Amino acid sequence: MKLAFIGLGAIGKPISQRLIDNGYDLNLYQRNKLNYGDQKKYFFDPIEAVSDCDGLLICVTDDDAVESVLFGDNGVSNSLKHNSFVIDFSTISPNKSISIHKRLGQQNIFYVDCPVSGGTEGASKGSLSLFVGASKKECLSFEHIFQVLAKSINYFNGVGKGQQVKALNQILVAGTYAAVAEAMELGKLLDLPMDDVIDALTVGAANSWPLENRSKAMLIDKHPLGFKLELHHKDLSIAIALAKSINIELPISSRVKEIEQKLMQIGLGELDISVLHRYISLMKKEAENNRID
Repeated sequence: MKLAFIGLGAIGKPISQRLIDNGYDLNLYQRNKLNYGDQKKYFFDPIEAVSDCDGLLICVTDDDAVESVLFGDNGVSNSLKHNSFVIDFSTISPNKSISIHKRLGQQNIFYVDCPVSGGTEGASKGSLSLFVGASKKECLSFEHIFQVLAKSINYFNGVGKGQQVKALNQILVAGTYAAVAEAMELGKLLDLPMDDVIDALTVGAANSWPLENRSKAMLIDKHPLGFKLELHHKDLSIAIALAKSINIELPISSRVKEIEQKLMQIGLGELDISVLHRYISLMKKEAENNRID
């Protein structure tokens, strides 16, 4: 099976490397002609990258990026083989996934939305969670790809369903990261022994992945990149829009989105989402300045 991969970002690059390490024949599309050593693997024209491939894997930022890859000025949709498949690891709107599925289906190309959770660590270790907008039966011919990348493969029978589940995932991420951020900052201001506090909290009902894996990074204000703040902000926008489409409000997620927007405005969007903790000190400074004024 010959595959093409488009989207060598923070998540896409380790995913592609893991596939290569497990024996897959990958054509990698790279926009910039840099020195990569083994130039046979890299293509600088996306149409050349997908030519004669059995499947295309995509991992890009948003709806517009996926649209551009497939149907833009240099889009690859018309160069894909009939009866090939497209696995889209991007997090995009469910409606966009449905639209793409229909358009590619007219060319006898099977498109499946397959957003991921687990960050850069999960992508490198092959321990991602996959939310697949299709049935297991529909994916049998390429299920082995999922098995290399994930410890949890979850099938939700219907195009766009994977994106809907990812929206729920990002709502939960918003709440847990924001709660851990507030707790860490308050603990520091109370001058508590925070290493001991974290050890105590991780064995109780308050435990969470962010508490176990990002709380100490928050305390020292250093942020290993697992997932960019600006990308989570984009994902929350999808979740909030999805809720509004059925006349539901998400007040907690909406508040976290506002906080992320303020942090992005001061240049923190490229950092890991754990940088949320800086909002507490930002508010504290604003309050102090207001008192002075």
